[in-house]
Order: sequence, then structure tokens, then C-alpha cells
Amino acid sequence: MLPKVNPRQMKKMMRQMGMEMEELDAREVIIKLADREIIIEDPTVNVVTAMNQKTYQITGTERERQNIPEEDIKLVASQANVTEERAKEALEKTNGDLAEAIVLLGN
Repeated sequence: MLPKVNPRQMKKMMRQMGMEMEELDAREVIIKLADREIIIEDPTVNVVTAMNQKTYQITGTERERQNIPEEDIKLVASQANVTEERAKEALEKTNGDLAEAIVLLGN
């Protein structure tokens, strides 16, 4: 663990070691995975460059969103007799549960 060092001294030490740090003005960060997306809202994004490698450090409020297959959206839309947009919204609310989305749209 490092002793308490003020930010100016830390930047100077990092520069001496060939490292640079920059803060990005990001509004949202989306990490796309095979089956879902992780959304970081109100993020603080720092880029640390060392030995020609960039490392991104992200902090913020996390939420997840499931990737819903197009076939599921079409199936729910046809079964509930609604638009694909409404079907997608229902599937997102029910975390991709087809039957629950159809029931939700039927009410």
C-alpha cells in the first residue's frame, strides 16, 4: 500500500516511470458480452498508458441488459398481437421470459 501522496506528486512519479493518466469525459460505457450487456451509467473513466499499452479503469453505477433474440421478439409479438417494439419492452421487463411477456401484454 502506498503512503498518502498528493495527486500532483503521483502524476510526477507516474511520468518518471513512463506512465500517463488521462480522464475521459464519458457519459455511458457499454460492455457487450455474448448473452448480455453491462451498462455503466455516470462513469468515471481513466486511461493509463504505460509501455505503449492502454489500460481503462471504469467506475460507476452498473446495470445489466439481456440480449433478446429477434425470433423471441417476433414470437411474443405474434402471440400477443402487439408491435415488435412492445414485445421487446415486455421481454426486457420479464428478463427474456416468453410466457411471462405474453401474459404481461395480455393484461
